[in-house]
Amino acid sequence: MGHYINTENNVQIYAEDIGEGQPVIFLHGWPLNHGMFEYQMNELPKHEFRFIGIDLRGYGKSDRPFNGYDYDTMADDLHEVIQKLDLKDAVLAGFSMGGPIALRYMSRYDGDRISKLLLLSPAAPIFTKRDDYPFGMEKEEVDTLIDQLKKDRPHAIASFGEKFFEKEPSEEFQQWFLNMAISSSSYGTIHSAIALRDEDLRNELSGIAAPITILHGKKDQICPYDFSVQLADQLPNAKLVPFEESGHGVFHDEPEKYKKQILEFLQSSSLE
Repeated sequence: MGHYINTENNVQIYAEDIGEGQPVIFLHGWPLNHGMFEYQMNELPKHEFRFIGIDLRGYGKSDRPFNGYDYDTMADDLHEVIQKLDLKDAVLAGFSMGGPIALRYMSRYDGDRISKLLLLSPAAPIFTKRDDYPFGMEKEEVDTLIDQLKKDRPHAIASFGEKFFEKEPSEEFQQWFLNMAISSSSYGTIHSAIALRDEDLRNELSGIAAPITILHGKKDQICPYDFSVQLADQLPNAKLVPFEESGHGVFHDEPEKYKKQILEFLQSSSLE
C-alpha cells in the first residue's frame, strides 16, 4: 500500500507501507529512493514489523519541488508523514544521507514518536572535512561532483556508484541500482549534494538519547568508517557494529549479517 502525504508546503511525500506491527521507517541515501530497501521490505513483515519506506522530496514517487533539500526541511517532511500516518513507537532507520536526516529529526523534534534509531552507513556527523574534522571528502571534491552532475549527470552518478560496493555486484544489480539513482530529479540530486557538503550535526548529537545501533562497513569509500566511530563516541546510547568485508553498500556486501543485525536490534527491548 502506498500513501501520498501532503506537507504544509503542499509537497506530496510518498510512503510505501507494507505489513503490520511496530513501524520501521526507512530513509534512503543519495540519490536513491525507498526501492533500495527492497530486501528489508520483503523480510520485515514476516517478523511482524511494518515497513514504511519514504521517498524524500525530489526522489522516487514524491513531488519534486525546486527547493527544500536541506536537512531541516526534509526532517519536517518526515514529521508530516509520521503525524498523518499516526505512527507511534517507531524505529527510524537512515542509510547514508538518510542517517543525518534521521538525526536532525531526532534533535529538531525531540525524537517525537521514535523509540529507537538505526543508522546504516551514515553520512554523519559531517560528510566533508573541516579544520577540526579530518574525515570524508574535501568540500572541493563535492563541488567537482556537483559540476559533473550539471554537465553529465548519468555519467557522474555511475562513476560515483563505482565506489559503492566492496564486492562486485552482478551487471543486472548494478544497472538496477543506477536506474534508481538516475530516476531522481536533477536539481534535487544537486541540492542534496550541497546539503551533504555543508551540513554539520556535531552540536546536536549529545541530546539524542534514544537507543541507537550503527551498522558500517570498514571498507567504505564514500562515508568512511571513522564517521561512525565519531558518532558512537558522541551519541549517549549508541552501539557500533563493524562490517569487516563491506564497503558503503553493506546490504549487498554482507547481506546475511546485515539482516541478522537489523532484526536483533528491532527485536531487542533496549541496548545491552
